Amino acid sequence: MKQANVAVVGGGIVGLANALAAARRGHSVVLFERDRQAVGASVRNFGMVWPIGQPPGPLHRTAMRSRAIWLEVAAAAGFWVNPCGSLHLLQHPDELAVAEEFVQLTRDQGYDCAILDPAETRRRSPVVRAERILGALWSSTELCVDPRQVIARLPHFLQEQYGVSLRFGSLVTEIDHGLLRTSAGEVWEIERAIVCSGADFQTLFPEVFVDSGIRKCKLHMMRTAAQPDGLRLGPHLATGLTLGHYTSFQICPSLPALKARFAREMPEYIGYGIHVMASQNQLGEVVIGDSHEYEDPISPFDDTQIDRLILAYLEQYIELPAPQIATRWQGVYAKHPTRPIFIAEARERVQVMVAPGGAGMTMSFGIADEFWANQAVGRPQAV
Repeated sequence: MKQANVAVVGGGIVGLANALAAARRGHSVVLFERDRQAVGASVRNFGMVWPIGQPPGPLHRTAMRSRAIWLEVAAAAGFWVNPCGSLHLLQHPDELAVAEEFVQLTRDQGYDCAILDPAETRRRSPVVRAERILGALWSSTELCVDPRQVIARLPHFLQEQYGVSLRFGSLVTEIDHGLLRTSAGEVWEIERAIVCSGADFQTLFPEVFVDSGIRKCKLHMMRTAAQPDGLRLGPHLATGLTLGHYTSFQICPSLPALKARFAREMPEYIGYGIHVMASQNQLGEVVIGDSHEYEDPISPFDDTQIDRLILAYLEQYIELPAPQIATRWQGVYAKHPTRPIFIAEARERVQVMVAPGGAGMTMSFGIADEFWANQAVGRPQAV
């Protein structure tokens, strides 16, 4: 029988963050992933580490802690990270009003933001249609990573640097009474288990899933081929619709009126949960999205109208020399209706940590680091 202090189930970003945080604290860790490489939500996103989307206070501090860990781990593991910052491109006076309020209200709360005029916005990002905007909300704190590279490279770094045992292609079928069993017949004696397998944890603990209130969200994503002549977007690019999406902007008094205008003038966008963003990876490809459809069950069929809406809106703001879409996909992630991440005790010494709700790249490292700073192996703390 094999032994480890900590078993982590799930090789996506939440699982990898927990494996890192536990291993850094000297625990022996085994990481299980049912596929040969994680292929869920963690490889299907923008690669945005997005502190500006988190509201002032503990969640923003966690996002900034996560940002610091991303930079540390990228340097040690040798994967690409770009501290590019972000621009919210603003077309209408009510969008500019919300952005100006946000800058004022967060000035002393750990954000680094400013309002830029169209000319300065264009200097920071050469693809912006400066003549079509009133300005932009600039933030310096956002990072870009390539999720495919991270999810492929980080497990091996954990193995090489911290001795984490990797069990990929290994489906966990049972965890109870300090024993973990897999479909391959392996049995591990463990002190703690952290289940980070997204909504799939319902297979192991259906009663916990039913009681959790977790919903699944489907989103549409696209990617261009590499832009010619080494063109770089510069910062991540977001739009006015994004101001209505992230909870950080809820502190702004003008936001309700802005959201009312969106609902009145852009009902299709609001109905599909569309807010339009673009990021660029190290290969020069531009990732574009996204939408948010909450369905039960999640439909396997895509509505091409959603892609058309996303691209039409983005084209108002930027002009890519090679805008043709090379790849399309759908992402599916788990989201709790009120919590930034769902943590529950499923069994004695077995905890579920899932559903960062679309903020996994932004929050997972910080959440896991804070979690393990307050946990003792063999003596679970209340969460």
